[in-house]
Amino acid sequence: MQLKVLSFVLAGGKGTRLYPLTKERAKPAVPFGGQYRIIDFVLSNLVNSGIHSIYVLIQFKSQSLLQHLRDGWEFSGLLKDHYIIPVPAQMRTPNETWYRGTADALYQNLNLIDQSDPHLVAVFGADHIYRMNIREMIEFHAQKRAQATVAAIPVAKEFAGEFGVIEMSPDGRILAFHEKNPNAPTMPGNPNLVLASMGNYTFSTAPLLKFLHEDSQDESSAHDFGRDILPKWVTSGDVFCYDFTTNRIPGDPVGSEVYWRDVGSIDAYYEANMDLRAVTPALNLYNRQWPLRSAGYDDPPAKFTFDEEGRRGQAIDSIVCGGSILSGGMVKNSVLGRGVRVHTGAVVDDSIVFDKCDIGRRCKVRRAILDKNVVLPEGTLIGYDLEADRQKYHVTESGIVCVPGRRSPVSVSSISL
Repeated sequence: MQLKVLSFVLAGGKGTRLYPLTKERAKPAVPFGGQYRIIDFVLSNLVNSGIHSIYVLIQFKSQSLLQHLRDGWEFSGLLKDHYIIPVPAQMRTPNETWYRGTADALYQNLNLIDQSDPHLVAVFGADHIYRMNIREMIEFHAQKRAQATVAAIPVAKEFAGEFGVIEMSPDGRILAFHEKNPNAPTMPGNPNLVLASMGNYTFSTAPLLKFLHEDSQDESSAHDFGRDILPKWVTSGDVFCYDFTTNRIPGDPVGSEVYWRDVGSIDAYYEANMDLRAVTPALNLYNRQWPLRSAGYDDPPAKFTFDEEGRRGQAIDSIVCGGSILSGGMVKNSVLGRGVRVHTGAVVDDSIVFDKCDIGRRCKVRRAILDKNVVLPEGTLIGYDLEADRQKYHVTESGIVCVPGRRSPVSVSSISL
């Protein structure tokens, strides 16, 4: 059976808990793993799953996201059903508002659904780090003859207040939906876990349109799927839960565990990046059957120079991206972006360094995130005296130091006169 699937990626959140990384960029445009952006994960999952009709709904500080989509995600246009198109709020509601919630974001773009006339609408968030074979979720939805399917994963009960929590029958039918309730019921037989919604949905088009229209007329609604629409929808009995732990990625070893991280805070974002350092990382970026796609860059290879005692360019248990030069500096347990310079005697440890940073001679950086274009003068210490760091930088409760970057110069074309 051929199913026409239209996808919407929700990429309009403010990302306030990721400040200061979101001071000048949208959360989905925050770098991850050196050369990627957070949004690359959901887009790669969709494209690898054979879903090529994608609208990206954008809102706050969208220029950074628009530029990344332009640089890395433009399709050739040879096929009319192959596109990734960014869509800002269209002001199609009577009050001409910005997107007021996840459901309102779709409601304001009903014209895109009408003109595509899909069988299914896939709605996915752009805020998480994960790999998912979405085709399996769609097959599950079709087999169950569901009106709506919600992807879910077990999380510790202590985080129940941060997610929509699902109560499920043995056949996968959702019985109740508890949005960000710290007292939500735990999973049967396991009082330490709750079944949390991942914010990824598959909807049959006709009932979706019905609920969106009804919700738009409800003045008491926050116009959010998790808070408003799904709790009402589950009473129909046709809403099912897709167990993400059963998802399998082509090319991964048999028995591989699924990987999904909510990187809504600086600490969670830092830990997810640090996961990549492992000899066998839980998040596999090296599966050629399931590539993580991003913007293409014309960077030269990374380079490591000098081999003298106290002046040896080397990296251990680290990721180093193209164009970076370790000129006599040491990098350990870290993730370096593109075009980073680490000079003689400098040590970078347990840190994330964004593109085009310059770390001067004999600098020491520990448990830090250096934003784009940071230049550290010779002998700078970061992460060794947190009280001193707090006077100049943002420091999390766990002691991660965030050093703000500088804006990149914008290229402007010139003409000869």
